[in-house]
Amino acid sequence: MKPVTETEHKKAQEPFINRELSWLAFNYRVLQEAKDKRVPLLERVKFMAIFSSNLDEYFKVRVATLKRLIKLKKKTRQKLSDDPTDTFEQVIQEVKRQQEEFGKVFREGILPDLHQANIHLLTEHDLNAEQGKWVQQYFEETLQPLLLPIILDDTETHLFLHDQTVYLAICLSEPTDENTKPAKVAMLEIPTKKLGSRFVKLPTVDGQRYVMFIDDVIRYCLPHLFPAYNKFEAHAVKVSRDAELDIEEEVSGNMMAKIMRSLKKRENGYPARLLYDPETPQALLGAIMAHTGVTEEELVEGSKYHNFRDFFGFPDFNMPDFKYKPQPTLVHPWLEQEPNMLEAIKKRDALVHYPYQSFDYVLRLFREAADDPKVTAMSATLYRVANNSAIAKALVKAAKRGKLVTVVVELKARFDEESNIFWAGKLQKAGATVIFDIPDLKVHSKLGLITRNENGKLINYAYLSTGNYNEDTATTYADHALFTSDTRLTKDVEQVFNFFIDRQTNKEFKHLLVAPFNMRERFVELIDREIKNAKKGLPASMTLKMNALQDGRMIKKLYKASQAGVKVQLLVRGICCLVPGVEGLSENITVRSIVDRYLEHARVYIFHNNGKEEYYIASADWMTRNLNRRIEVGFPLLQPELVEEVQHIIDLQLTDDTKTRNIDNSYVQPPAPTNIRAQYETYNYLRSLIPEGINPERKQE
Repeated sequence: MKPVTETEHKKAQEPFINRELSWLAFNYRVLQEAKDKRVPLLERVKFMAIFSSNLDEYFKVRVATLKRLIKLKKKTRQKLSDDPTDTFEQVIQEVKRQQEEFGKVFREGILPDLHQANIHLLTEHDLNAEQGKWVQQYFEETLQPLLLPIILDDTETHLFLHDQTVYLAICLSEPTDENTKPAKVAMLEIPTKKLGSRFVKLPTVDGQRYVMFIDDVIRYCLPHLFPAYNKFEAHAVKVSRDAELDIEEEVSGNMMAKIMRSLKKRENGYPARLLYDPETPQALLGAIMAHTGVTEEELVEGSKYHNFRDFFGFPDFNMPDFKYKPQPTLVHPWLEQEPNMLEAIKKRDALVHYPYQSFDYVLRLFREAADDPKVTAMSATLYRVANNSAIAKALVKAAKRGKLVTVVVELKARFDEESNIFWAGKLQKAGATVIFDIPDLKVHSKLGLITRNENGKLINYAYLSTGNYNEDTATTYADHALFTSDTRLTKDVEQVFNFFIDRQTNKEFKHLLVAPFNMRERFVELIDREIKNAKKGLPASMTLKMNALQDGRMIKKLYKASQAGVKVQLLVRGICCLVPGVEGLSENITVRSIVDRYLEHARVYIFHNNGKEEYYIASADWMTRNLNRRIEVGFPLLQPELVEEVQHIIDLQLTDDTKTRNIDNSYVQPPAPTNIRAQYETYNYLRSLIPEGINPERKQE
């Protein structure tokens, strides 16, 4: 990804980095972690898996969308900000470059380091006689019963390859005297899902650990699988299919039924790419294309192995020295000592920082509320819930106990629809009111509201977060969550849930920023205030942390702020379409990105306000979809001690010179290195807040 040059800037008044290329730049930062020798070896393997998994989703969604745009009529395409054909060509070129580097990292970095650690990833050519015998026995007893090879012939005109599934395309030759018969072609699905892993561990010998891809076990045993043939050549292929749901978000209709139909269509979506081994003979590749309907346009060169996301399941051989040192989950400094969550929140607001601090406080809140006879109503927005969600279970329990339970389930949470549908059904059966059909809007906010009858008066308690109600991702996603009974906030949260119920858009939000109602307008006002202060000669600055910055209107507003002299510090983990450092336009803007052990997921917006800083935590990035087409919520931090916590964490991130990259993905190198690693220092800081005499560590439930 190359920022706009000064010459190009003169041609375009306000330069922007292409969104697709910016995303690929983010994924390259993930690959940098796999290359970084400071990262423990098995964690580097995991970053290889993350890179591959990210790229799979990118092709299934973004590249598939580009292809749909390319098929639009010329007049319609001309209305787009970027030519989809040019973008597609640049994307494919950059992906190819990254894939080549990915392969080099694996061959020249990961494999030699595994070998040095006495972990040997064997191929079918590396087995000695004893290992070969063991592999043959494993194949016959465990693997062969799961295999169903399909021999392609002239009558097989259409072969459907399942999405994100690795197949071996095998050339088979018969043992004839002349050996002139044309080779047969067999397709064989590698049964990763049925086995639960892509890898098989061989017996350890003298401290040497051995592991194989299932692919190579099959390659080794092809003579046993096809005894009528004497020559074999097997190459891996994988299809990524279009995963963008085609849903008409109508005012009426059964949204759940629509989602279910679309999920079934997703399995049959057209191929966004077919990944193939570059060593595949052209004749074999031609046979695959002829039988699957895949065209040259969908072909993307890969490597011998596909689905590197399967390295999430690479054996760790019980070797903790090759993984991150444990960071035991911390307790909250004072919530931990409170016997009842609602009574604790009544006293004062609490801010919890995942994954450093325990997610159990959220589970406690919902469980206690479900059991509390004084609680009359519970409401929550569920975007991405865990498959075995304790929070969803608590809401089911509350509904069964006769409490008024209202749950907004976002069925359009990409790749989590099935889990959300499951819990929607459970909640409906329990008697909860389930809302999941909001026209033209996706519910991305993370809210909870609990109403309690206290001496005849209804008191509201709210939960507002940047992260999902998901106890699984809470161990790896870095988020902030507020527990509050402050009526300034709970009244606005109640208004949000009222909108979900009555769909009336005339709601007034005095303290919350709620997209698409007042969030964009309020952010613009806050920026304009900084611009006015700068023009008056007053101190003016903003520190804005988000996952993605893409919205053109907000970027233009930031350019104007920079031109007025406002200092803008951006922390953007992923997509960033703004070009910093352009003289006369954005020289007062810096952009940094942190990719490390945890996924930076929180959004924090800080406005200087001439020394009376305003702090907002939000579920929303500055993308057009977040500000215009989603229900998002930003909430102010009103307590000084909570402001201090967040500011300290942000300061650490702004001074990180270990895992921070610039816009061109070069590592930040200040004149005087401090070796600050923000995520580790954040852990130490939050640990230091725990009073003496309290055990600072607690395991997740």
